[in-house]
Amino acid sequence: MSAPRVFSRTRCILGEGPLWHPERGQLFWFDILNRQLRTVEDGEERHWQFDRYVSAAGWLDRDSLLVASEVDLFRFDLMTGAQDRVVELEADNPVTRSNDGRADPWGGFWIGTMGKALELGAGAIYRYWKGELRRLVGDITIPNAICFAPDASCAYYTDTPTRQILRQPLDPETGWPEGAAELFIDLREVELNPDGAVVDAAGCLWNAQWGASRVARYDTTGAFLSAVDFPASQMSCPAFGGTEAKTLFATSASEGLGDAAPGDGCTFAVETDVPGQAEYRVLL
Repeated sequence: MSAPRVFSRTRCILGEGPLWHPERGQLFWFDILNRQLRTVEDGEERHWQFDRYVSAAGWLDRDSLLVASEVDLFRFDLMTGAQDRVVELEADNPVTRSNDGRADPWGGFWIGTMGKALELGAGAIYRYWKGELRRLVGDITIPNAICFAPDASCAYYTDTPTRQILRQPLDPETGWPEGAAELFIDLREVELNPDGAVVDAAGCLWNAQWGASRVARYDTTGAFLSAVDFPASQMSCPAFGGTEAKTLFATSASEGLGDAAPGDGCTFAVETDVPGQAEYRVLL
């Protein structure tokens, strides 16, 4: 494994939601608090500015994404900038915004919401699939680590303040939750804060740990394997990409850091020895 390098020196207030678009061979990510979608295209950085918080996305086709905002999921045309609402998301609740999200193996899209001021239990986790937005989990404060096992047997998620990553069994035909979620990784004793996560092709979970300057890898039993250290304290979310899906990208945040280090808020890349999974396509 190589040492991390800076992929983007743009210092996000709250970098989140990195997505490698497999058809474009291009990374997209968000700065939630700046209301921006960002990318690097032909070696140049560019961004799109929105009038509301945006936080996560899945790819629909070569030129469009499904983007999660504080009030909706919408189709976004990367070529024209056109926005078409797909479904409302807590549009009548001014307290909340969207946060972590990811497409699932069935073409659905999971998305978490949270209080803009970190209101206790104000958020939830939803799944959008075949025209239905269904609330899966309530009483969530900071939803994170939404990702899926390569055999499609389960989803993972966390409510960050609990310091516990849960494993949720899924119905093999539909992808809806089946039975109760169970504890997968318990970080309470080591006092680590689980943020975004992604699962590699071997089924191991890579978790960004807010405040710890690292992304840690855990095996299929939840046992710690290794960690990649980054020159930013608030690592927020990883994603696999690159030509062989062996590049681990990771966003970070400069939010709340009065004496931020040069790397805080930057987006990083590191070459790994194992491939990730290709990001699933969202089917509308």
